Amino acid sequence: MKKAIFAALMTLLIAVTAACGATGDNAKDQNTGGGKNLWSQVKDKGVLTIGTEGTYEPFTFHDKKTDKLTGYDVEVMQEVAKRLGLKAEFKETQWDSMFAGLNSKRFDVIANQVGKKGREDKYEFSDPYTTSQAVVVTKSGSELKAENDVKGKTAAQSLTSNYNDLAQKAGAKIEGVEGMAQAFQLIQQGRVDLTYNDKLAVLNYLKTSGNKNLKIAFETGDPQTTHFTFRKGSGELVDKVNGALKEMKEDGTLSKIAQKWFGEDVSK
Repeated sequence: MKKAIFAALMTLLIAVTAACGATGDNAKDQNTGGGKNLWSQVKDKGVLTIGTEGTYEPFTFHDKKTDKLTGYDVEVMQEVAKRLGLKAEFKETQWDSMFAGLNSKRFDVIANQVGKKGREDKYEFSDPYTTSQAVVVTKSGSELKAENDVKGKTAAQSLTSNYNDLAQKAGAKIEGVEGMAQAFQLIQQGRVDLTYNDKLAVLNYLKTSGNKNLKIAFETGDPQTTHFTFRKGSGELVDKVNGALKEMKEDGTLSKIAQKWFGEDVSK
């Protein structure tokens, strides 16, 4: 009787162990594509899939004449993909859905002026490819002049952006928007008082639009670097992208792209 019970227990233990092993292997396949890391998968497809807004001039937007997706971030990532022997395929997504799209593997990387602060524990990042600073934009004639003036005012912000964090820390009430264009529209309509955004993007907008209804009230915060953003575990793909960026910095290509869009090298 004891032998029969022992044999039954051993059979059950073997079955459970085998089941656990099978589950582990399946999980590995689901996470890495049959044991291949992300870089191997991307290389096999020959395509790097990139999440971007397509509405954030001059970084990622549609040319008014051709409707072609273009911009600083777009050109930098196209050059990176080219150097890796890949085709760059862009998937346009609203900013507030960008990280959900990355998490769900809709794309391999985000190219959309992403800052690292507050995101280091959740994502991996390339080396920096842009350095800029935050500014506060108001309606022309506004008396806002410094950070202390923001408290109690209403700021139009993308809710998941670092600029939203700056506005909240300054004591602003937040009105959620999809992007910079909507924020500027609300300011001009008098529905909000201000918005925090990137200095380079704002300067480009004011220069190209000729809009005299808006102004930069003041600069704020420390200079910020931006990075291409990856899911955790993307290690080798991140290394490959960093290798391409390093080459582009050394041979002057990154500086040349920056000069085209901003008139100065913002990649340092």
